[in-house]
Amino acid sequence: MSSSKVSMMLLMLSLASSSYLLMATSSAGDFFRDIDVTFGDQRAKIIDGGQLLTLSLDKISGSGFKSKNEYLFGRIDMQIKLVPGNAAGTVTTYYLSSEGLTHDEIDFEFLGNSTGNPYTVHTNVFSQGKGGREQQFHLWFDPTKAFHTYSILWNTHRIIFFVDNIPIRVFDNLESIGVPFPKKQPMRIYSSLWNADDWATQGGLVKTDWAQAPFTASYRNLKANACLAGSSSSSSCVSTTAEDKSWQNQALDAAGRKRLRWVQKKFMVYNYCSDRKRFPQGFPLECKRSRF
Repeated sequence: MSSSKVSMMLLMLSLASSSYLLMATSSAGDFFRDIDVTFGDQRAKIIDGGQLLTLSLDKISGSGFKSKNEYLFGRIDMQIKLVPGNAAGTVTTYYLSSEGLTHDEIDFEFLGNSTGNPYTVHTNVFSQGKGGREQQFHLWFDPTKAFHTYSILWNTHRIIFFVDNIPIRVFDNLESIGVPFPKKQPMRIYSSLWNADDWATQGGLVKTDWAQAPFTASYRNLKANACLAGSSSSSSCVSTTAEDKSWQNQALDAAGRKRLRWVQKKFMVYNYCSDRKRFPQGFPLECKRSRF
């Protein structure tokens, strides 16, 4: 055996025996393989050979799941069809989160509404246990009629929220001016469907109509093109293709910035960076630096 082959084998054995390896992984479509049900018993169902997952809410309980793996940076895509009809009071969540009091978190929350009124898409970013960075949007389509793709891109430079690959929000890494940014704590993918009629719909004015229960949201095509976290820290990812690596430094190009401005002008309904009543002493630092 040549010396080069021996060296390669030794390198592979060393990596295999290491207590930790971050590696880019792209997976899609098998909920049996990728998730664990966290609550709700039979209200969470995996069907069609692992290709489809449904969460349900009734007067007794909601339901939820989390990914088996933890990730440190990546792009996570999920197709979701939200609760149809009178979904007032219900909240469907899809987010990344670490654990503990000083956890990091990147949120999509979909706040149901009475029949004929739009869902509110609530976004937030937590770093070291501190959130309070809410932006909310209505959508340019009915999210209950068909599946749509909701994506979180998270790299060392920024977080971008996408709907059907259209950016709706960017949260930049501004640690240089003292703004905490989630970058050290691996996060799992979570989702849940639960009752929040004390606040979710029009500030709690519209309550859940339990005659409409069970409420059901559907999921498919979970894709995690991300760094798989293990038991200790590392800064490298092993990627096999250019596509695997594209998210690591991804930013919005001119077309993306134009789409972002369109969404924020037409469909944003709340921005913490414009809420003077909430910040009478001045807006958070990131609001002063953000273009969007």
